[in-house]
Amino acid sequence: MEFFRIKKDIPFMRHALIFNVISALTFVAAVFFLVHKGLHLSVEFKGGTVMEVKYPKAANLEGIRHTLIGMGYEEPGVTSFDTARDVMIRLPVEKDVSAANTSLRVFDALCKAENGTTKGIDTVTDKGEHVVKNACIDAAGNESVDLQKVEFVGPQVGEELAQNGLNALVMVIIGVMIYLAIRFEWKYAVSAIFANLHDVVIILGFFAYFQWEFSLTVLAAILAVLGYSVNESVVIFDRIRENFRKQRKATVHEVIDNAITSTISRTIITHGCTQMMVLSMLFFGGQTLHYFAVALTIGICFGIYSSVFVAAAIAMWLGVKREDLIKPVKEKDETDGAVV
Repeated sequence: MEFFRIKKDIPFMRHALIFNVISALTFVAAVFFLVHKGLHLSVEFKGGTVMEVKYPKAANLEGIRHTLIGMGYEEPGVTSFDTARDVMIRLPVEKDVSAANTSLRVFDALCKAENGTTKGIDTVTDKGEHVVKNACIDAAGNESVDLQKVEFVGPQVGEELAQNGLNALVMVIIGVMIYLAIRFEWKYAVSAIFANLHDVVIILGFFAYFQWEFSLTVLAAILAVLGYSVNESVVIFDRIRENFRKQRKATVHEVIDNAITSTISRTIITHGCTQMMVLSMLFFGGQTLHYFAVALTIGICFGIYSSVFVAAAIAMWLGVKREDLIKPVKEKDETDGAVV
């Protein structure tokens, strides 16, 4: 399916050097911000207090977030889960303040925001034990906020999650290299990995520069971008291999230009549809999906750019040629098999 067909090939490779210089400068800038500013890691990585509260009706997430900001928390994590009444609150570690004290302060503030007062209620657990539970009671005597659970995520757990995330990233990169080396040739594998790393580092650079919160959902978005970018590179590499078979007299520049030009319509359709879905998450998904959608948006835009101007250009600089993908046909010897 094509929306349009471009009759004349666009000379992308003629400007490859300029775009590669731009890519290199962008990459260096992203690395600089990563080193200089660092990532603003979420509670999952740094450690902190995780609370689960339940409301009798659909919770006002923005109101909860506003209450926590008023308490001094700059970017509290407030997300709904299970139902619209269940809310998970993630708060960073506070010096000389225990998780129990943090949860009591926050619960008291949430209770006051609902025009209630906190009281200790004697409850019986499933094991038959009597436990005093903090409850938020309104003027009518009803429970307006229920504190379900409080957990403390230690820095050690955060370090383990960060290490596991890094391991996942490395495994994806190794898997992509092996796949492309088997399907195409090592030059294509190297160029695709450079392009993918270019995308990942630039996403991280954006998050470091603007100090957006880097959470597990953002890490998931980066892993998704890796696969997405590889798919675009594979489409272009497939067309390059096909052109090498068809265009016997064409130069490498002409073959690559034709491959990119002929896949532009497909690129616009695919990435346009994907971006529409991501933008819907960005504008209507709320705070929970905001940075996930931001990471995907950056990754999709730079994924298209890197597949065309980074992966294809690096493959050209590495000296890709027809013989790399198509084995020359051996000419049959006329005396082959004959007895003299």
